Amino acid sequence: MSFEVAVTGMNAATADLEVISNNIANSNTNGFKRSRAEFADVYAASDLGVAKNSTGEGVRVTNVRQQYTQGEVNFTENNLDLAISGGGFFRLNDSSGGVEFSRAGTFGMDRDGYLINGSEQRLTGYQSDDKGKILPTLGEMTIDTSDLTPRASENI
Repeated sequence: MSFEVAVTGMNAATADLEVISNNIANSNTNGFKRSRAEFADVYAASDLGVAKNSTGEGVRVTNVRQQYTQGEVNFTENNLDLAISGGGFFRLNDSSGGVEFSRAGTFGMDRDGYLINGSEQRLTGYQSDDKGKILPTLGEMTIDTSDLTPRASENI
């Protein structure tokens, strides 16, 4: 019996090391959120229920929970890289029309002017009109690279 209890402890410690190893392996991954292993006691039980003076039967991992705390915001040399300060996710459209969410803000531009991530998913957001007013419609974000008509300044 005591050997089985010790084995549950080793299995729980192994699971905890796997979570920690994954956190270390992804420490430089943009938008990565670390995880934490959560544990619970395994109570001794019989057909009559839990005895007051019985010892436990070990430990088990109950959950591996992602930690959604604010990470560091670092400046890059790419003007299209974005960061989220606080809660929230970037909304992306994948090639099959599905919606994905990510906190990784490494973006570039494809040949059609759409803002895309490394998996070629397109960044979506609220659209604007010609005067810069934000509209209540979602769409894929583009950057117009054509020649723009110059406008005279109205304020000095």
